[in-house]
Amino acid sequence: MKARLAAVVLAVTALTAVQLIGVAPARAVPPAGACHDPDPGRAPVRELPWAQKLLDPQRVWPFSRGAGVLVAVVDSGVDADHPQLRGRVRAGKDFFTTRNRPATFDCVSHGTAVAGIVAAAQVPGVGFHGVAPDAAILPVRISDRDVDDRGETLRIDPQILANGIRYAADAGAKVLNLSLAGYDDYPAVRAAVAYAVAKDVLVVAAAGNGQQSGGAEWPSFPAAYDGVLGVGAIDIDGALMSGSRTGQYVDIVAPGVKVLAPTRVTGHAYVDGTSFAAPFVAGTAALVRAAWPALTAAQVAQRLIATANPARGGLHSTRYGAGLVDPYRAVTDGLDLRGPGELPAFVPDPPDEARIAEAARQHRVATVAKWLTGAAVGGVGLAFVAALVLPRGRRRRWQAGWAAPSPVEPEIVEPPEQTFLI
Repeated sequence: MKARLAAVVLAVTALTAVQLIGVAPARAVPPAGACHDPDPGRAPVRELPWAQKLLDPQRVWPFSRGAGVLVAVVDSGVDADHPQLRGRVRAGKDFFTTRNRPATFDCVSHGTAVAGIVAAAQVPGVGFHGVAPDAAILPVRISDRDVDDRGETLRIDPQILANGIRYAADAGAKVLNLSLAGYDDYPAVRAAVAYAVAKDVLVVAAAGNGQQSGGAEWPSFPAAYDGVLGVGAIDIDGALMSGSRTGQYVDIVAPGVKVLAPTRVTGHAYVDGTSFAAPFVAGTAALVRAAWPALTAAQVAQRLIATANPARGGLHSTRYGAGLVDPYRAVTDGLDLRGPGELPAFVPDPPDEARIAEAARQHRVATVAKWLTGAAVGGVGLAFVAALVLPRGRRRRWQAGWAAPSPVEPEIVEPPEQTFLI
């Protein structure tokens, strides 16, 4: 009776939430016996989340929406009937159970949240949306829970994880999201990751939660494997999330504190962790792979790192990596990934004969103009002199004139010398 009542409450919750966002009722029901205590559906959240405001992936959608890129979500499965994921989720495969069935259901909402951050569609009346809404999701189910009955992180069978990674690589995934982390280096997982990297799959992994004490760097796998892009988490203030592991394996950071994500069946919930920072990077990688299909996985990773926005830790920090992922710059920046090339040899341009001839002509014209100007000035001067001379010449009838004689000074007559008596 209690189970029937819970099912009715779940159905009513799902119906109410779906009616609020104006889409068809969700139909996803886990197969019998697949979930021992499935998460209930949640009500939709209408507000635009802070992570979407910060990264603003809509700016880049005129250039890329992730079309044609398959993103593998190796996780707890994905609820393919969530209103914002319908039509975006392939069948995938469930490796957690022995039955050969698709992974289009989710017991705990973890994989659904990850898939939604990557590729959830826009829905009227709901602010949340994915980074690359036209990307396709390949669900690969390798666990049914994210925590055990005591609330502790559930250990995942490394061989099941390795099988799921290899399956995703063979299924054509171009981006592979691993929102999981552990301290142990399992040979099977390491080999599976190397297999995916060799098939040109960009592997994105969470750096892990539960920060070590004393400043020591603890390992984190698969983030620390070669070819894997390790992702740390930041909060709304840009500070590293408390518990986000640090180390050389942190390549980049993304929002991971109180980020909004879809839950199984319908609706949304606020979640924390590097598990939910990783899909922001995976979604950005899908945008880049759609816009730049000729780039290899390694070049896409290089592009994401090179276009990251500076974070508090500075460049190549063990806490923040290269900085905060930037979807717009990752797609639109015109980076030259080949490195600097040789400068071409200097070849002088041939002389422009027409220009030289025109310059000579203009010089001749200027010279003639100078002479004509001089002649004109001289003519004006002669005319002025003639205007002074001609009237006087006519009055004298052109006879020479003499100047008036100089006055003659009178002769001074000196008296005769006289002798004076003293």
